[in-house]
Amino acid sequence: MSTATQELPAQAQGVSVASQTGLAATADSMQLVSFNLGEETYGIEITKIREIILMGQITQIPETPHYIKGLINLRSTVIPVIDLRARFGLAGGDQTDESRIMVLNVGNRTIGIVVDAVSEVLRVSGDQISEAPPTVASLGNEYMTGLVRLKEQLLILLDVDKLFGEERLAEMDEAAGAAVA
Repeated sequence: MSTATQELPAQAQGVSVASQTGLAATADSMQLVSFNLGEETYGIEITKIREIILMGQITQIPETPHYIKGLINLRSTVIPVIDLRARFGLAGGDQTDESRIMVLNVGNRTIGIVVDAVSEVLRVSGDQISEAPPTVASLGNEYMTGLVRLKEQLLILLDVDKLFGEERLAEMDEAAGAAVA
């Protein structure tokens, strides 16, 4: 049950994650990008991540849900940015040199999420992944697809398609449309 890791120096500089690796998942393993929010470690399947960029200027939009931090202009594309701490109901944290925006492909949209730090790319085997406990899943956390057992901790595996469902994506589209209009 070993876990091979690869450091992420290129991603921190804004290089595409998915293009640096081969297939994200095979029949018995999966590649994840791990990141931190506070003291917890989360993971997203690498195929959902377009790139990881440094924090930059985020344009705030009035009258949007509290978890929509604003919009960024990424190579002439306006992208809504989500404060993942606020989306999860966590206490706000200070932006640091380690803070990043992970640019994700969700459905046919591109969005950014603010995270405290990006850790590494992990290849995990199927036997390292446990289903989310029913008590947690029943609390409306259907976006938590499992727990990955690492040496010293558990990594919370997220399904971004469920985390940012159609209702949330519509709110982001509305915010982006208001900014462009």
